[in-house]
Amino acid sequence: MKKMHKYLVTAVFSSLCGVAGATPIFSVTYEAAGVTNSTAAFATKGIETFNNKGAGLNQTFTSTFGMSGVNAITGTYKNVDIAAQNLYGGADGSYALTSTNTASSATYSLSLSSAQPITYFGYWLSALDAGNQLSFYKGNDLLFSFTPDAVLSLTGNCTTAGNAYCGNPKTGENKGQSYVFLNFFDQDASGFDRIVFNETVAYSGFESDNHTVGRFVTTSGTELNKVPEPGTLALLGLGVLGLARARKRKKL
Repeated sequence: MKKMHKYLVTAVFSSLCGVAGATPIFSVTYEAAGVTNSTAAFATKGIETFNNKGAGLNQTFTSTFGMSGVNAITGTYKNVDIAAQNLYGGADGSYALTSTNTASSATYSLSLSSAQPITYFGYWLSALDAGNQLSFYKGNDLLFSFTPDAVLSLTGNCTTAGNAYCGNPKTGENKGQSYVFLNFFDQDASGFDRIVFNETVAYSGFESDNHTVGRFVTTSGTELNKVPEPGTLALLGLGVLGLARARKRKKL
């Protein structure tokens, strides 16, 4: 399906919502087309691939992200759907999503715990649609939200001929939607402890894979854009809902 979009966002963001008077700064980079893991450098990191999870709806489980020791990070997923690899998602096996049926929205969350602040999250975003919204929290404070228009400002939309980010690089299908690995860096290093994946459009889904958590040393990715104009920063802190049309709901 073709979608209509407007571009509002660049890749360094200041949030309206701070913790203890601070203004968290998030930077976002994106990997080359077809790359399904981060190329950033880390002091410590772990990855949840979902490949050992059975397909099913509304699952709750704890992940160690393959980590152990004093610097390990653990996370609890709540109400997440797991699906087998298909045209909509799955870097190398099963993947995570939240999908809507007749409801207008659906949400799952990832609560994180570690002895040190968690300053990085990355994931392979698959089959982008207008309802895919990602939010970062510390306690009850919303730090930062990222929207479909923000993704498209980085990768371009799928009405552009030859856009390498359009279509599933694993199957060659679904050319009308974007697939990209996104890196989120908390630049003030205060950290975050909860991430919420929200699908706001009925009969649609928010697909992702290779959830990566950690403490970063350097950022990377294809490009780190310039800081937006000061008047734009406050708007971007809360995020803006995209204007893309929803696709037909995927089945597990």
